[in-house]
Amino acid sequence: MRLREDLLDENSPEGLEIYQLTFAPDVPACHISMEAQVFTPDSRTFVFHCGVGVQSFDAKTPGHQFLLCDVETGAYHPLTEERGVTAPSVSPDGRWLYYFVDESTPGAGRILLRRRALAGGAAETLWVLDAPLSGTPFHPSCPNPLSTISSDGRRLAIGCFLGDGLHDGAPYGLLIFDLEAGGEPRLIVQGPSWRNIHAQYSRSLDPVHARDLLIQENHGGLGLRAGGLKGGGTEKGADIHVVRDDGQHLRNLPWGRLEGEWCVGHQCWRGREPWAVGSIISGTREALRQSCSELHIVESLPTPHWGHEGVRTPGGERNRICRDFPAPHFNHIACDLSGRRLVADYRPCWNPAVESADALYLMELGEPGVEAAREIRYLFSPRSSWLPSAHTHPFFSPDGQTLLFNSDESGQTQAYLVRGLPGG
Repeated sequence: MRLREDLLDENSPEGLEIYQLTFAPDVPACHISMEAQVFTPDSRTFVFHCGVGVQSFDAKTPGHQFLLCDVETGAYHPLTEERGVTAPSVSPDGRWLYYFVDESTPGAGRILLRRRALAGGAAETLWVLDAPLSGTPFHPSCPNPLSTISSDGRRLAIGCFLGDGLHDGAPYGLLIFDLEAGGEPRLIVQGPSWRNIHAQYSRSLDPVHARDLLIQENHGGLGLRAGGLKGGGTEKGADIHVVRDDGQHLRNLPWGRLEGEWCVGHQCWRGREPWAVGSIISGTREALRQSCSELHIVESLPTPHWGHEGVRTPGGERNRICRDFPAPHFNHIACDLSGRRLVADYRPCWNPAVESADALYLMELGEPGVEAAREIRYLFSPRSSWLPSAHTHPFFSPDGQTLLFNSDESGQTQAYLVRGLPGG
């Protein structure tokens, strides 16, 4: 772990400390995602990975593995040695790392669900998906690189490809694994619009809300036989839903699906609250690429499903958190577990080919649904290129005292850690 005082500037808060965790010039390393549950509950250790960049990576890349890092010392050691590891989740009690091993090809092969004790020991295989799901023609393959675990540790969810590798019109789906019963996973949603599902279990401890999943639906496009979409995301853009993990009680977030307002596809729960927070484009996508539109942060409660109307959903409740910030361009977001603070990265232009200064901001949140952010504070510039392999993806430790992010400011994507956050 190396202190990087050079990443601070005259506008950075006093007492802030930035540390670079990884250094190999020929090996990328990064955090899993701002959405993933990768910390132990004491905030002392977390899981990250090396051998791949931030987005659109291949889990089967030789040398890709998960590592466990100590927050205090920066020391880390490998947790996995298998090829094809993907979609890790740390159990809420901090005992287990759940992850998948991808040995599949479209419509064939197998996906393994494994777990390993963080205290040490051999990996244990809990389930093997090597045939069509019971009662369906779907042979799951190509798992999503993100999984999500419920706040009680009982259920694990992951997206996957459901195509047969032979025909276009291929669907994607969301599988729910019952970790206690060990039964066959349940398929709760399916269709070509679920390719980029970004499933996130509620962090609520309430037994009812704890079964809610935040999911993203990218409308438009044709599911291809080998995965991917042709023309995906063009039909009014994505919308964001909440669904119970039995596949029932679908709800809307009143965002996007309107010319002039688009869901970016970066959203999260507001801590353990039932409120969801999302990044919203105001203006056209092309204007955003040319630095001519804005990215706002909006929070809402889930609203009864009424078609895929987005912002036009009847009864939708919205609160624009950054309404007092001039010309906002906030992109990736994450809330701390208390729901009192939010971190966001900022870049005036999405296009990596356009030179544009980036930054991280810390927001103190007010009353849900009512107040704008009480304070929006600049932290520093990560100096990322914003290539897909180097998105910053900032997020908090469970206690809110540590901030993690990625950057390729050194010439290679690496993982970083921040201490001394103001108001912590």
